[in-house]
Amino acid sequence: KYFRMLNMGLPMGAVKNAMQRDQLDPAIMDLDHNKSVSSQIKKSDANSEPPLKEDPKYEKYFRMLKMGLPMGAVQNAMIRDGLDPSIMDLDHNKSVSSQMKVDEENDSDPPL
Repeated sequence: KYFRMLNMGLPMGAVKNAMQRDQLDPAIMDLDHNKSVSSQIKKSDANSEPPLKEDPKYEKYFRMLKMGLPMGAVQNAMIRDGLDPSIMDLDHNKSVSSQMKVDEENDSDPPL
């Protein structure tokens, strides 16, 4: 339907608006039209978990940082609440699970 709209001469913006209206992701139109969508979407895009800074479990600690508390105080609060303070050293824009996975295929070190 949307490719027909493009072939009829409608601008890309109009096609993307039609996709949004139909509750579809308009970013699909930016992909290569000669390849399947599933082969072009990264696995990390399929991850439905929120980034660390928006994770409800850690929301309290990011509020503390935003209020100006030092990282040490935030990490102490995490220890007090029974959480691993090293989480705060991770990338705040990626989900926790995507950063905590151990890639066993690339693990060339001997076992402990």
